[in-house]
Amino acid sequence: MPNTIIKKLDASHPDFDQQLQQLLAWDASDDLDIQQRVLAILADVRSNGDAAVINYTKRFDQRQISTADELELPNAALKAAWDALPMAQAEALQGAAARILAYAEQQKLQSWQYTEADGTVLGQKITPLDRVGLYVPGGKAAYPSSVLMNAIPAKVAGVGELIMVVPTPNGETNALVLAAAYIAGVDRVFSIGGAQAVAALAYGTETIPAVAKIVGPGNIYVATAKKLVFGQVGIDMIAGPSEILVICDGKTPPDWIAMDLFSQAEHDENAQAILISDDGDFLIAVAASIDALLPDMERAEIIRASLSARGALIKVANLAEAADIANQIAPEHLELSVANPDALCEKIRHAGAIFMGRHTAEALGDYCAGPNHVLPTSGTARFSSPLGVYDFQKRTSLINCSAQGADSLGKIASVLARGESLTAHARSAEYRIK
Repeated sequence: MPNTIIKKLDASHPDFDQQLQQLLAWDASDDLDIQQRVLAILADVRSNGDAAVINYTKRFDQRQISTADELELPNAALKAAWDALPMAQAEALQGAAARILAYAEQQKLQSWQYTEADGTVLGQKITPLDRVGLYVPGGKAAYPSSVLMNAIPAKVAGVGELIMVVPTPNGETNALVLAAAYIAGVDRVFSIGGAQAVAALAYGTETIPAVAKIVGPGNIYVATAKKLVFGQVGIDMIAGPSEILVICDGKTPPDWIAMDLFSQAEHDENAQAILISDDGDFLIAVAASIDALLPDMERAEIIRASLSARGALIKVANLAEAADIANQIAPEHLELSVANPDALCEKIRHAGAIFMGRHTAEALGDYCAGPNHVLPTSGTARFSSPLGVYDFQKRTSLINCSAQGADSLGKIASVLARGESLTAHARSAEYRIK
């Protein structure tokens, strides 16, 4: 292979499983110093409300503000940002929003019930969350796509009020982010960020209403704060570094695959990009493409660090073995760049999102394909799912016993309750026995 930066592994090597585990290892252990700082911020905001939020915003975002009213961006500012967008950006945002909306509409859970022979009715009632908080990164990291991906499913679910928080360092706003909030139907926007914004959403202040759930990406302080307020509010997930796994049969242009690996590696130095193929010559060709394409990349140093630390090219005997390894990895993004992606997809059990065929670049899913780009990372696709409308809906059980049903169920409950020495349970049920 060329003298590329990325590791080369072979599944036939006796130590392959150990090598793979070392490659996948991600130290997500808490930084105790950060945790202590975040705990202090949470406690301060919980006790002092607006005053604490104002202090942290002045300190961390270099803002000159004196009252909490200055923290809220008026809806007119969102509309103005949308109206001022260049046509190409406006059309791209609107096109992406329409596709995300169409997909989300298919996900809505519906209430249901059924009636038993004795007249007892059982069912499930679906209700939306009353109020949701959406965290959006500010400053250099401006992600309008994240606004659409989080806000649109919430609105489709019927969330009563969607509150967005976004830091504005030095008072600078991002027009694309505000425009995305406008077309996604965000109800209120506050120009705050960091752990203090998470605290405000979780506990509420005099100005910022408390929410039922907080969603959206952020830095280590935001992620730590979300973890610590869980229980007071719901959260979407604790996300790790971005990941892509590509399985290729050697027939896709090597430059395409190299760039697909770059597309996730450019997120940050801890992102992970892996290619698996049963064609050794193709792995050599992709390694050569990596070497050739990398120098011209805008984020070349980040990509280089990511690929050298956590990337790999893996040789396997066949595509079935590739699928087995994919299930072991349980990647956030999985590209099946093969002749028959449907057949290979049948073998995949664990992945956040699967991109089928040679023409389906993972980047399309990040922006506009329709399915959500908020996906489980760090192997959590083994038990977790993409963000969707269902994350903004609650399920409530319904039980309506007829007199006959209460009689028959009461006899069963009585026996079981007395077996657990819970006499009040038993007698409560027995009162309804004929």
